[in-house]
Amino acid sequence: MSTEIAAERLLSAADGADPERAARLAFRAFVALSRTADSHQMLPFLARARKAHGAIRSPRTELIYCTLAGTAATRAGLPDGPEHLDSALRIFDQNAFGDDPVLVECALTAALTLMRPHEARRFAPLVDALDLTPVDRARLLAMIGAGDAWAGHLVRGQAELREAVRLAALCDSLDVQAEATSWLAKCDALRGDLDEAADHLDQARGLAARVGSAWVARHLPECTVALAFARGDHDAWVGLLELVVATDAGVTAGLQHEHRWELATHHALAGRPRLAATLLADVADPPDSWPGGPVLPAWRAWILDPYSPATTAALTAALGRLTRPIEQLLAARVAWLLGAHHGRSGRRGEAARLLEQASAGYARAGAAGLLALVLKDLRLLGGQPPAGTQGAGPVGVDPSAAAAFPGAAGRPALTDAEARVAAAIADGLSNREAAQRLFVSVKTIEFHLGNIFRKLGVRNRTELAARRARTG
Repeated sequence: MSTEIAAERLLSAADGADPERAARLAFRAFVALSRTADSHQMLPFLARARKAHGAIRSPRTELIYCTLAGTAATRAGLPDGPEHLDSALRIFDQNAFGDDPVLVECALTAALTLMRPHEARRFAPLVDALDLTPVDRARLLAMIGAGDAWAGHLVRGQAELREAVRLAALCDSLDVQAEATSWLAKCDALRGDLDEAADHLDQARGLAARVGSAWVARHLPECTVALAFARGDHDAWVGLLELVVATDAGVTAGLQHEHRWELATHHALAGRPRLAATLLADVADPPDSWPGGPVLPAWRAWILDPYSPATTAALTAALGRLTRPIEQLLAARVAWLLGAHHGRSGRRGEAARLLEQASAGYARAGAAGLLALVLKDLRLLGGQPPAGTQGAGPVGVDPSAAAAFPGAAGRPALTDAEARVAAAIADGLSNREAAQRLFVSVKTIEFHLGNIFRKLGVRNRTELAARRARTG
């Protein structure tokens, strides 16, 4: 039976039921349709719950009404969603409704919609103790697993999502299976299980198509972003980031700002400051209570001027304010960005400190896939300069190298890192040879060369060497 037909039958049954049963049926109809519907399709459930609550005004009907009102408002982007959801959690706690499966699901829905995934863990013992059908257990376990993974407990979240997928498949609940499989794919990618992540993404796409799930389809691109990133597929990652930013994917997880800031960072460090600024223009910083809120203003300032010591110091200081479970992965990511940036500029001590901080954060969260990428940057810092070059600068290049490459009129001067790359290339080294000399990646050399050519007004390596010869 399609989810739409199941929801319609439940709403029809609510018409002749007493108020409390009508409210419960309205919530069950919402549950049946929530993984396939858009936000505007939630309104009939909200109207039934409001009518039932008006007729009896019991704590149970109020909890159901507040959950539906808050969820519908949040999905539609309306401002009163959090107030309703906070009320739902307060009513649940005040009345000890832990033995009622419908009300447990209401409270769990409220906590996740409020973007408090760490609170999902407190519902796990209640779910374990409830006498549930396999499909109900699969649905609730998927929510708890997603909450654990979202809160930075990837090992536990992955195990719970796998069990939810198994249970949903056994009872042929394709909508629950589609949603849990899509969340599992992202978790797999962060954990470093890349082949499994790709398989689960394909399965989630197929399952979503079979049930016509607008909800799952909406956040699938966000899962593909994670897989491309974990694979180190930079081009695919950037393209997918452009897609999720354009479609505002990640809203329900509070990640829409993080996605946009990531894309702007990419453009800023690739020498496209105007494009980076355009991405951030007219997008207000969220409040501190938002996931990542404490670091986003400083991150914005750094994107707009990444080579400024002041913005770099401010972003480093803001890292200390990311203390909530939901911010664990973001804290590691920002530390990684800063550490790699220091490394490219030759500040190896600060780079090592921040990269170690990032690796510790990813290890704590169980993000083995991302940890493997950070370790590559750490290994680049671990090598010693070639024999005979100690004391001649951080990577064996004359510290006065920048003097050999004065900037063209009206263009900014080379940074220290760019000057070192320019000297290596002017010496006739290939990109790979320059990377080995400077203990960086070939991609870092390519990145700096673009900025060097632009700043010096030269078109190729021959002109770069000639520029140094003229000033030497």
